[in-house]
Amino acid sequence: MSDQTIAGFPWRVAVAIVHSEPPEVLLASNADVLTRLVALKVVAQTDPRELSPADLSTIRESLLDGRWADAVVAWIHAGNQPIDAYPDEDVWTEARLDEESASFEIRMQRIFDHGD
Repeated sequence: MSDQTIAGFPWRVAVAIVHSEPPEVLLASNADVLTRLVALKVVAQTDPRELSPADLSTIRESLLDGRWADAVVAWIHAGNQPIDAYPDEDVWTEARLDEESASFEIRMQRIFDHGD
């Protein structure tokens, strides 16, 4: 077992939230994979009729060239749903934060400060 995983589960993940209806949450192992995932599962699923010819051309070219981030940025600028991306978020597991540890740690948090 490495410092990076517990039973094969990563300690960190990349997350994207697409502000669609309903909102869509995408998880990936890192920011590079997340960008490719957003390009494939969100940007590439766009109806071409929803884009101007110039935006469509830019996005298609970026996708075909593997410039995933450029495609995502162009798609957002074209007026589609905003996307919040969190490229390096902690993943909390039972092994990292069990009930006993949480109970101990909670007592040292700010809410228990004795301020006047």
